[in-house]
Amino acid sequence: MFYIFIPLVVIAVSVLGGLLTSGGMAWYQTLILPTIAPAGSVIGTVWTVIFILCAVAAIWFWRKKKSVSAGGGAVTVKNSARLANWTVALLIVNAILNIGWSWVFFNQQLLGWAIVEMVVLNLSNLALIILFWKKYRFAAYLWMPYFLWVSFATYLAVNIWLLNG
Repeated sequence: MFYIFIPLVVIAVSVLGGLLTSGGMAWYQTLILPTIAPAGSVIGTVWTVIFILCAVAAIWFWRKKKSVSAGGGAVTVKNSARLANWTVALLIVNAILNIGWSWVFFNQQLLGWAIVEMVVLNLSNLALIILFWKKYRFAAYLWMPYFLWVSFATYLAVNIWLLNG
């Protein structure tokens, strides 16, 4: 079931973010961009890879979560269940923040707030990497490109804000 559900959620996040982004592309094309800003095709490719990695990480986590919860004593199972619940909640928050950034930046054209939102998004990425690290290290590694990309995108957004402020 999760082999279907997780990719569908990731596709939904991607499609919603893409729709919100495309709605603001006319405005975006009027901005002065930093010289290191990648072309739109590069950005699209990177996001595609990131969404695939995130889907694999979430599936890996979910699959391993079931096997970790099945073994060990009552305390271990309870702690594993708590960790899994926090991770699932944070995955949902992360998806909402990902979509929210496209809305704040491209539709509302609020550069300063978009940067704040990106910082919060990346804090959720960092928190997910930390939560994955102990028991789901492979998922943590898969999540790292997302963290790095949002870090770079935040740097670009700050520069766009400075160039166009």
